[in-house]
Amino acid sequence: MRRWMGVPVAAVMLTACVTINVYFPAAEAKEAAKEFVEKVIGDTPAAQPEAKPADGGKPGGSASLQRPSLQWGQLASRIDWWSVAGIGSARAQSPDISIKTPAIQAIQSRMAQRFDSQLRAQFDSGALGFASNGTVSVRDAAKIPLSDRVGVNQAVADQNRDSNAVYKEIAVANNHPEWEGQIRQVFSRQWIESAKGGWWYQDGGGAWKQK
Repeated sequence: MRRWMGVPVAAVMLTACVTINVYFPAAEAKEAAKEFVEKVIGDTPAAQPEAKPADGGKPGGSASLQRPSLQWGQLASRIDWWSVAGIGSARAQSPDISIKTPAIQAIQSRMAQRFDSQLRAQFDSGALGFASNGTVSVRDAAKIPLSDRVGVNQAVADQNRDSNAVYKEIAVANNHPEWEGQIRQVFSRQWIESAKGGWWYQDGGGAWKQK
């Protein structure tokens, strides 16, 4: 009987290893958003580096396995190989946000070209700003020359369509379509963080502020 007493503990440990990896990887998403946004905006201020936990901030990192090391050593010989394989499979599925698919990179290229050719000057003038939902908004139409308004409005609409598409595409490409809303939130903060001084953005309450 005593030789089987450790099995429930092992089962709990296995279950924990499988379930903790479903959490949204916020740190990885921020890194991906920063890379994407800065390639679209181009000339952006250097962001302050963030302190990261020793285990990379991922649930289920090395620290989570170090505490029960003695108990694990005692139970290792009693765990079936299929269980061990199950842990490996769960860890292989631990999410790292990828933005390197052809579809995502095609959207990024379009957004970068459009930003440089049609939107950057309008951000510099204060006509446009980053909305709180991760899109671009016309903040002050009077600052756009009358002859350019139709073209700028179309460019804003196209940019927002691509923004909405890329948030969904990133979630789907990483096998978690339910993350679309969280991806959008991370990107909305990153657009503001990467904005140049003097550009406008909306705060959480919808008020316009100048960076």
